[in-house]
Amino acid sequence: MKENKRIIIFDGECNLCNSTVRFIIKKDKKFRFLFATNTSGAAQQLLIDYKLSQASLESVVLIQNNKAYFKSTAILKIVSDLDGAIKLLYFFILIPTIIRDFFYRIISKYRYSLFGKNNACNLQDVVFISKKRFLS
Repeated sequence: MKENKRIIIFDGECNLCNSTVRFIIKKDKKFRFLFATNTSGAAQQLLIDYKLSQASLESVVLIQNNKAYFKSTAILKIVSDLDGAIKLLYFFILIPTIIRDFFYRIISKYRYSLFGKNNACNLQDVVFISKKRFLS
């Protein structure tokens, strides 16, 4: 993997996750991020490479500087690297992880019922346009 890139592993069937990836791509003008769905071969290889459990793929995962971040910490580290005012949300890193992850788990638990679910990743158009940003 390219050392200066950040890899985001996300739930490709989740509409909220897909919308978030689209947003990240739009705000990532410097092409810092690469993406892999949690069911891809790339994600499975990253599990092995970083000695992560299969359960870690139940949340968003950010791999940056040879370290894996999960849940709210991953989200906040991602927004800190985006262009625009969205990076100001990184301020929430000051809130203890246990509190941030409590809210993350609530959203994660209800994301399918609130935002919907697909049988497969619906980012084919984005993958086609940004092919070099998606790991398979």
